[in-house]
Amino acid sequence: MPEQLPFTALLNRIFAGPVDALLRALHIEPKFSQAPIPNAVAMEVLVVGFLILVFLLLRARLSVENPGGLQHIFEGLHGFITQQSREIIGHHSESFTPYLMALGLFILTCNLIGLIPAFESPTGVSPTVPLGCAVASFVYYHIQGVKRQGALHYAKHFAGPMPALAPLMIPIEIISHLARMLSLTIRLYANMFAGDMVTLVFFSLIPIGVPVAFMGLHIGVSFLQSYIFVLLVTVYLSGAVATEH
Repeated sequence: MPEQLPFTALLNRIFAGPVDALLRALHIEPKFSQAPIPNAVAMEVLVVGFLILVFLLLRARLSVENPGGLQHIFEGLHGFITQQSREIIGHHSESFTPYLMALGLFILTCNLIGLIPAFESPTGVSPTVPLGCAVASFVYYHIQGVKRQGALHYAKHFAGPMPALAPLMIPIEIISHLARMLSLTIRLYANMFAGDMVTLVFFSLIPIGVPVAFMGLHIGVSFLQSYIFVLLVTVYLSGAVATEH
């Protein structure tokens, strides 16, 4: 049996049978039939559940005359993402704000949850979590590019400005776009993994006082990496939906 966090053990105790059957139906052989849900997936489930509860609480308390503190925080985040998108993408970028904000909040919460005892940061535990965010963003900005420009016009971007260079430019552009997923994944995973390891080492060596500074550093890195991820996705969106005038 693998080492399980308490929440992971709870999920496996309740859902091990259905999850194991689903994986086998998809021709995926789980390493442990009694514990097919790994810690990273369990932490993702917890983060999504937490965010849904926060959104429901926020929705129930929305007020124009008397907004609460939670509403002010989310309005500030919404305004920040919207303004950044407008500066990078241009006008009519507001439609991208829901995805960018949800992406940023998910990554930030995944980064910070590891500071709570008995939990782990899924973005620093398994590279599949940052990879999932990168793949989702990759698919999203290509879909938006096709929606804004049409499939044929969007495909012309990969051929470059000169038709004679198309055989050379198309492979380069494809590799460049695939490398974006790799870059997003490695950047987020490596930084969060390193931050978790540094904090863990100092907690084991000096359990009082000194680790607090590294926890503060971990919080700063968590916010910074979330912002960089969203910023880069915004830049990729800008390139996908840009039109020539």
